Amino acid sequence: MAAEQARDAERDAILAALRPVVDGIAATFGPLCEVVLHDYRRPEESVVAVAGSVTGRAVGGAMSEIGMRVLARGDRAADELNYVTRTRNGKLVKASTMVLRDSGGAVFGALCVNVDVTAVGEAHALLGALAGLGAATTEVPVTTFGNDIDSVVDAILDAHHLGQHRAWAGLDRTERLGLFRSLDEHGVFAVRRAVEEVAARLGISRASAYSYLSQARADTAPTTAGGSA
Repeated sequence: MAAEQARDAERDAILAALRPVVDGIAATFGPLCEVVLHDYRRPEESVVAVAGSVTGRAVGGAMSEIGMRVLARGDRAADELNYVTRTRNGKLVKASTMVLRDSGGAVFGALCVNVDVTAVGEAHALLGALAGLGAATTEVPVTTFGNDIDSVVDAILDAHHLGQHRAWAGLDRTERLGLFRSLDEHGVFAVRRAVEEVAARLGISRASAYSYLSQARADTAPTTAGGSA
């Protein structure tokens, strides 16, 4: 108990030290920059500090799909730097997610920098058209940023299931396990009540959802060499 309290105190101190950094980075880069500080010990309300307004985050808000992916990777998570994504309202965002670790190396949060480069992208396209260059064909992924964790989980479900325009009844066992495995890898089930929400969206019982999740995790668990037949 004492060790756990000491670890939490250390993590709280790290977050407290980073709060002025959040304001400083946002002030340096101006109104097109947003900086968000996350405490992953509370996934449903992980935002503990925010400066700027690119994604509309607020203190007490939830992590994004990106944060949930980091959470799913646990201590194996690494920084994700200078990636480009798009918000659901169309903003083009250049972002970096830098994981926070305590002295034991455990990941417990993240410092995220989001820069609205929509105008830059439009200018690039205009200059390309004037120069006679073809339009870029790379499709930028859409990320759901929201203060409500349920909306984030809902968007991930849409992308992994409803986006395929296939009903749960039309999936075979392998596809069903694959769906639960993918959702698990994206950190969905690290969120409270997520299993219940997934079950409701798929039209299955909570017990069935837990069963599929258990089987999906068992199928991906590493096997021990030399085990009995």
